[in-house]
Amino acid sequence: MAKKNNKRRNIILLIIGLVIVGGGITAAVLGKSEKSVEVTIEQVGKRTITQTVSATGKIQPEILVKISSEVSGEIINLPVKEGDTVRKGDLLVKIQPDLVQAQLEQARYAAESAKSQINTVRADLERAKLEFERIKGLYEKQFASKGELDQATAALASFQARFEGSQKDYERSQAVVRQSSVTSGRTTVYAPNNGIVVALPVEKGEKVLGTAQFQGTEIMQIADLSIMNAEIDVDENDVVMISVGDTARIRIDAFPNRVFRGYVYQMGNSAKRAATGTQEEVVNFAIKIRLLDTDARLRPGMSCDVDIETETRPNTIAVPLQSVTIRKPQEKEGEGEALAANTQKQESAKKKAAESAVNKPPQVVFIKEENKAKMVRVETGISDGGYIEILNGVKEGQTVISGNFRAISKELEDGTLVKVDSLGSKKFKKK
Repeated sequence: MAKKNNKRRNIILLIIGLVIVGGGITAAVLGKSEKSVEVTIEQVGKRTITQTVSATGKIQPEILVKISSEVSGEIINLPVKEGDTVRKGDLLVKIQPDLVQAQLEQARYAAESAKSQINTVRADLERAKLEFERIKGLYEKQFASKGELDQATAALASFQARFEGSQKDYERSQAVVRQSSVTSGRTTVYAPNNGIVVALPVEKGEKVLGTAQFQGTEIMQIADLSIMNAEIDVDENDVVMISVGDTARIRIDAFPNRVFRGYVYQMGNSAKRAATGTQEEVVNFAIKIRLLDTDARLRPGMSCDVDIETETRPNTIAVPLQSVTIRKPQEKEGEGEALAANTQKQESAKKKAAESAVNKPPQVVFIKEENKAKMVRVETGISDGGYIEILNGVKEGQTVISGNFRAISKELEDGTLVKVDSLGSKKFKKK
């Protein structure tokens, strides 16, 4: 009797244990199946998308003239100071002319000497001509030998060459006089155009070095501040989107609460390379932005940030920029075995794999349908700071998952259960 009771008790305990284990497994499966990802959502709608290219640069005037010295000497007159407004023809600087005046006098003396030499050689030439005619006459009458005639001919040719050489020497000395005269006139420098003196690195009494072949000492800079540009460097990947005439917004550090209007008026064709031959090599292109808004306080060299509006698409389907992600295409189950069994399909798979290596992974968004995420492949267009144009894949009025970033980029898959964060979600507002 005791054995039967023990056997019955063991069976009951076994059943209870199985029930407990089965319940645990069921609870775990149910808990896993009911796990959801918390997301934020937004309604798909239409808005105006403006694509922009951003870059930094400096403010520079359209006309900036660097005044350099062509004459060496001491500055004896400097009637302007930095910030002065000058008109074309105004006196800017005067350099001590004593050295160039001495050179001019030497050139004039050399010219007079060359002129006197011409008169001397001319007289010798006339005597040589007379001597040649006399010997020639005697030779014709057989009173002079052939050697005497040849000697007279050579002497005449020699004096003729000396006379022509003296004329060339005189012309050369006259050219030196003209050059010295011009140099003497350049001891006084006048303003080549209207503008403002924006740089004046020298003082009265300083000595400057001048040279006609190379740039001498820089005396000052004159800029026409009525026409100002923003000069920026744009990356090679962005420059192809920019065209002459594109609208630009310029923010200058010195004017924190103001946005200047402008437009692209010049694009560089030559690349500007930095760190060439290294992994950090950068290729940029110079872009000039003409400022439509002016301010008398603008100065060359001011730092600025520029946003160039390259393209605008009004009333187009758009979703938040963070809603778009990429997913690598997955192989269907059994596809590998089928391809292995068929040689022709193997070649097709290799070709497809090669094309896939070249092409980028597909772009997708996740649409919320009931309480699940549906992955939809999309074709995108231009984008602005917050939204991206959808050319194909979603329709107006659908609900797109807009966050969070981790969920969209890693956690969500087609059919994943989602839970909406009502605080982070928002309705679409048309812009």
